[in-house]
Amino acid sequence: MSQDFDITQVYLKFLEDDQDMTMPIAAIESLVTMLRIKQPSTSSELINLVKSNTDKLKSSISNAISLSAGCDLFMRFVLRNINLYSDWESCRRDLVENGELFVQRAKESRSKAAQFGLPFIKDDDIILVHSFSRVVYQMLLMAKKEKLIRFRVIVTESRPSEKGYHMASLLRTAGIPVEVIVDNAVGYVIHKVDKIIVGAEGVAESGGIINHIGSYQIGCLAKTNNKPFYVVTESHKFVRLFPLAPDDLPNQISPVLSATNSSINAILESESDNPKSLLSIQQIDFTPHEFITALITDLGVLTPSAVSEELIKIWYD
Repeated sequence: MSQDFDITQVYLKFLEDDQDMTMPIAAIESLVTMLRIKQPSTSSELINLVKSNTDKLKSSISNAISLSAGCDLFMRFVLRNINLYSDWESCRRDLVENGELFVQRAKESRSKAAQFGLPFIKDDDIILVHSFSRVVYQMLLMAKKEKLIRFRVIVTESRPSEKGYHMASLLRTAGIPVEVIVDNAVGYVIHKVDKIIVGAEGVAESGGIINHIGSYQIGCLAKTNNKPFYVVTESHKFVRLFPLAPDDLPNQISPVLSATNSSINAILESESDNPKSLLSIQQIDFTPHEFITALITDLGVLTPSAVSEELIKIWYD
């Protein structure tokens, strides 16, 4: 069993079995499962196992931003705890148990972030939402169901993934008034919007966010029109990256998941003489910190500059 263990398959199985599971949590779950199955006999073997499986995950999954955050957090967790024990057996057992506790706390962070965001939603608000985010959806759902706040939501279509339709469908099922607009219409509706709320694939050291393509231009429009731009995200998505421009992302994470856009890719490949074959598809961009009003996280409401302080606490305390 241990010889046949494939961490990529385990990771994908976690995501398939639980549609609400985020990538960093699935990565940590996979690493904990690996330790439980492989049962390393020395601390050196354990560290090498975690490192090799982490590298394999990062290289085999195209959208490795938030995944990388989860892997790096788990590696930090292992390095901080491995030297606390004199008995190796108890060390290995406690690492697996504490790893499972770590995963449980990470899962709870979504509802914590949503709770912190509730005071930002007021009666009669018109909220612009970009793409689909589980934590943004949970916050809006709690505002509707628990606080009985009346508000409307405008969702961008979010091409090329078109995840905005999924977000709109969930909101409509929850009884929240919602409409979908094409991405190009953000400037057309921004004057009547009270605030913009987005999620994030990752939060960089500078406090900027890596998110679905189009987030940067919405941030620019929000700042020009003096509209608050809030990011709701979990702290386990804080990554040690420092992009300097919207397209300044590591090469291995720039071409994000094309599997969700297989129909478009099929058209482009089958019709090489079609003008659409010239289309370049990007799925993520980086929004600098100066366009972000606040980050609503499970740690509380943070200014973008506070992200680096939190990363220092995580990695060096």
